[in-house]
Amino acid sequence: MEAARAARPDDLERLSELARLLLTELAPMRGGGVWAARDARTEPLDEVLGGLLERDDARVVVGTIDDVPVGFGIVEVETLRDGRRLGRITELFVESEARAVGVGERVLEVLVAHCAKAGCVGVDALALPGHRAAKNFFEEAGFTARLLVMHHALDRPEGP
Repeated sequence: MEAARAARPDDLERLSELARLLLTELAPMRGGGVWAARDARTEPLDEVLGGLLERDDARVVVGTIDDVPVGFGIVEVETLRDGRRLGRITELFVESEARAVGVGERVLEVLVAHCAKAGCVGVDALALPGHRAAKNFFEEAGFTARLLVMHHALDRPEGP
């Protein structure tokens, strides 16, 4: 049975493994290189994720099947300039073999409920432009595009 719960310190090793799988999956996708260099969590992941467990403005959630962690999600609550609060889902990942059975949906429900309890006016989530499955997942959960980030690469091939 799929479920989701708040992450605990004894989940950190598995959470770190899942975060590395997320990076491996997203980095080669369109937009993934810049995401990996700018937004992805960095090593040592157990310390970074452990720090999130201690924050009042963040929630780390573990998605499980029969109590075995197969996914995770992270939301951070930020205060906007006008004083309102906004939830930002920075990661939501489920191992490929465990997708399409409801784990991601359970994780998302817990993250959104946390934001509602924290008094957020809304929740943002990120999806890479080439990750159609992630876009569809969030749209099916009632999310709509609020902002599109346009990017112009200035990388130049090495020349003579």
